[in-house]
Amino acid sequence: MAELAFECLDVHPLRYGVAPALVFRLHIAEVNAAELHAIALRVQIRIEPQLRQYAEHEAELLTYLFGERARWGETLKPMQFTSASVMVPSFTGSTEVDLEVPCTYDMEVAAGKYFHALDDGVVPMVLLFSGTVFAKGDKGFWVHPIPWHQQASYRMPVSVWRDMMDSYFPHEAWIRLDRDTVDAMLRYKSANAIPTWDDAIRSLLKETGT
Repeated sequence: MAELAFECLDVHPLRYGVAPALVFRLHIAEVNAAELHAIALRVQIRIEPQLRQYAEHEAELLTYLFGERARWGETLKPMQFTSASVMVPSFTGSTEVDLEVPCTYDMEVAAGKYFHALDDGVVPMVLLFSGTVFAKGDKGFWVHPIPWHQQASYRMPVSVWRDMMDSYFPHEAWIRLDRDTVDAMLRYKSANAIPTWDDAIRSLLKETGT
């Protein structure tokens, strides 16, 4: 049975993709330097928000996720970011592989709200590994699963997320609206000769004194 060790070396935005994505650079080692034919690797990525500090303005934006700061001892829990998979080709001893993770800026998604609220610092993450190892031994080919306890921690700079989103949506964010709300906003824009959605929302905010 292979004895594997995993490490996340780096995270950077995928450049020139059709949609936002992060690339996690993974180092995989076989402790006994055995030759492996392939690994069908699955990775679950969790955010561990309880492992960093937050400025007051960040805490205000995070109220929708975690409630008031006084309750964070109960509500600040690990949350699922995403899952992804990659085929690792044959190697002996150790190798490095890129794991591409599609991302969304949907502000209705918990991860989108969380990243949007952060100004700087890091995002504590844990990568949980599973999958199947394929290799050849004295008695022929063998296959076995990756133990569920395999994991690696990584502290991703917030700037990596912002650089990625700025390259696709410069100084923008996305929100989801009910169709009836969209229709009402379109009528409001038309009635008041307002050219853009930003201008329409600013006009409504001005009317309410916000």
